[in-house]
Amino acid sequence: MIDSVIGRTVTVTVDRPLGSYHPQHKDMYYPINYGYVEGIMAPDGEEQDAYILGVDEVVDKFTGTIIAIVHRNDDAEEKWVVAPKGVSFTKEEIREQIYFQEQYFDSKIVM
Repeated sequence: MIDSVIGRTVTVTVDRPLGSYHPQHKDMYYPINYGYVEGIMAPDGEEQDAYILGVDEVVDKFTGTIIAIVHRNDDAEEKWVVAPKGVSFTKEEIREQIYFQEQYFDSKIVM
């Protein structure tokens, strides 16, 4: 599954824009845009979640390339990392940008 999605172009609908706070966990601030890919169901039964990197403004929707998968060893779901076409990040750069949420999970980045 991982090999088949990396490099794919997807459109992410942003439901937690850059600068917002988590609806239930009021102390969780989103320093990046975060959302889901409509029509792709994740193992948790919800639509596939995605972090958007390389976009420094609030967006409603974003079309980009899947550059990595965040695999959580202690959770049913994985997160996709989406960036503008042709933009790349190292695992360390990705880890820094998604730490705000992934610090609560045992996760690894697969590229």
